[in-house]
Amino acid sequence: HPRIPAPRPSALPPLTATTLRKTYEANRADATAAAAMAAAHGDTDRAAADRALASRDLLAFDGRGTGRATEVLGDLPRADRIAVLVPGSDTSLDTYARFHKAAAALYADLTHRAPHGTGVAVVAWLGYETPATVSTTVTTTTRADEAAPRLRTFVRDLRAATGPHAHLSLLCHSYGSVVCGRAAPGLDADDIALVGSPGTGAGSAAALHTRARVWAARGGDDWIAHVPHTSAHLFGTTIGFGTDPVSRAFGARVFDAGDVQHSGYFTPGSASLANLARITLGETSEVTRA
Repeated sequence: HPRIPAPRPSALPPLTATTLRKTYEANRADATAAAAMAAAHGDTDRAAADRALASRDLLAFDGRGTGRATEVLGDLPRADRIAVLVPGSDTSLDTYARFHKAAAALYADLTHRAPHGTGVAVVAWLGYETPATVSTTVTTTTRADEAAPRLRTFVRDLRAATGPHAHLSLLCHSYGSVVCGRAAPGLDADDIALVGSPGTGAGSAAALHTRARVWAARGGDDWIAHVPHTSAHLFGTTIGFGTDPVSRAFGARVFDAGDVQHSGYFTPGSASLANLARITLGETSEVTRA
């Protein structure tokens, strides 16, 4: 990937409800500057991606390299129910439109389902360098181990900008479920949902050492079902991700995802999206089981 020039991220104040507006303004300015630099560099696709982000509410933005961005959909300080999306492989600023589409679909579903007076928000967290689907890094926990402390810190900081009783769910897709699994101990979340997961690096939900309820689902047409659920330690690196999260042995709450393919868990109208919204809203009795 060519090194696309972009400004260093702005120095931001600690995240709180009162500093949120300044945070959004600073990150929009950074995205606007990054778009101009990418255009001058001749990368029209990255410039377009940066310009799109410059019009949104961003808790973080870094246009350098493959890029980082954390986008908010909804009124965060007033949200009673918050979903944090953690993406899988091949997610970067260059492919961010796909990630945003998933977050927007969930937000639309949540606003439709939420009881009157219940505020909702979705946070799309591209806070780590995701592995490429066709690479050796996607078979190891290395990128997830690097991302896990960042995710824990982000969730802790996010709590400072929300109401004290906000319910927070992590919705983790594909390799993002490995990140959530590694971050789970000490993670201040109420629910963790693993979709299209190759495994978490743990042998069971209990081994995640989290107070959160752990959910899992896999679509009927998801190729991830053919990934071997093994794990081995070689030369200080863990290869493979262990027990299948939708297996009885893992012990998660397995819910219905219909026949979606690997990239289809947030498709409007799908069983998987409906159940992810129900989990976020705390409507656990309404979640349809597999």
